[in-house]
Amino acid sequence: MSSDPWGRVDETGTVYVRTADGEQVVGSWQAGTPDEALAYFERKYEGLVVEIGLLEKRVKTTDLSAKDAQTAIDHIREQVDAHHAVGDLNALKVRLDKLVETVDARREERKVQRAKQSDEARHSKEALVVEAEELAQSDQWRAAGERLRALVDTWKGLPRLDRKSDDELWHRFSHARSAFSKRRKAHFASLDAQREEARKTKEKLVAEAESLSGSSDWGPTAARYRELMADWKAAGRAQREHEDDLWNRFRGAQDVFFAARSSVFAERDAEQTENLKLKEELAEEAEKLVPVQDLKASRAAFRSINERWEAIGHVPRDARPKVEGRMHAVERALQESEETEWRRTNPEARARAEGLTGQLQAAVDKLQGQIETARSAGNTAKADKLQKELDGRQALLDQALKGLHEFGG
Repeated sequence: MSSDPWGRVDETGTVYVRTADGEQVVGSWQAGTPDEALAYFERKYEGLVVEIGLLEKRVKTTDLSAKDAQTAIDHIREQVDAHHAVGDLNALKVRLDKLVETVDARREERKVQRAKQSDEARHSKEALVVEAEELAQSDQWRAAGERLRALVDTWKGLPRLDRKSDDELWHRFSHARSAFSKRRKAHFASLDAQREEARKTKEKLVAEAESLSGSSDWGPTAARYRELMADWKAAGRAQREHEDDLWNRFRGAQDVFFAARSSVFAERDAEQTENLKLKEELAEEAEKLVPVQDLKASRAAFRSINERWEAIGHVPRDARPKVEGRMHAVERALQESEETEWRRTNPEARARAEGLTGQLQAAVDKLQGQIETARSAGNTAKADKLQKELDGRQALLDQALKGLHEFGG
């Protein structure tokens, strides 16, 4: 008979293992010596030790599920309970029990973690739903559309909740996206209608602009082009494929008209600039007549200058007041000379002036006498009153004397 601390082989070849519950039969060995029998079953024990060690490592270092871990533990436990190995089977049972505790703890941890993840996923999905419902009311079509697509990608990356909660949230999320798509579709349908209306309006504006491009009625046509431009801006944009072509035709028609007008205006401006030069020379010639020495000769010379002036065409508008003002000044000087000469040579006017002067002089002399009398009598109030009247008559007398002087008297 052969034995070791954990097992023995009896004389019949039966192998036993010692356990806390007493000896248990491991098996029968008839093929060799008892030592070979013990060695064989001890190797089986070492195999169980290695297998448990590997399982402990997997549980500790990998994401082995609790279900798979428990299945592996049960498989090893069946082998241990079957007593088909020689060694400290109780120690293996203790290690398996501890491993079960570890797996249970891991299972609980993962349950808590899953609950936490589920709660976080719920909050995340609820937040996505709220944002999607807000975006559903947005008019920022491009930005909101891109953001909704990003929210879908985010949703797909989140863990599923329980079916009822997940379905309810997804229904709200999907409904918000559909509502946005429906509003956007309606908006662009309306926009397409507006752009088609704008295209029709701009076709008419282009047709009129092209019909006016050959006009030489510069002022009214330019004003009409300004009105057409205002109508163009008010019409809104046509479809992209039409807008640029319509604009090029519209702008091209204007360019033809305004280029022609600019050419004509350039010629006119050159002509008017030359006319200004000629009129300035005439104004300078007329200004030499002032001061007037010989009224008759000056008047004849001015008529000659004026005839030549009238024969010259228009001058630039901004230069007109100044050059015409110079001629008007000479004309006023001639008129003043004529009026002075007329007054000087008019007998009736001279007589009237002399008569008025005599009357005013008599009145002044009379008032002076009355004032002296009043002051002598001590009537100061009357004297002051008469003095005011005298001052007025004296002013009239001075003016009449000045007029009489102009007649050479």
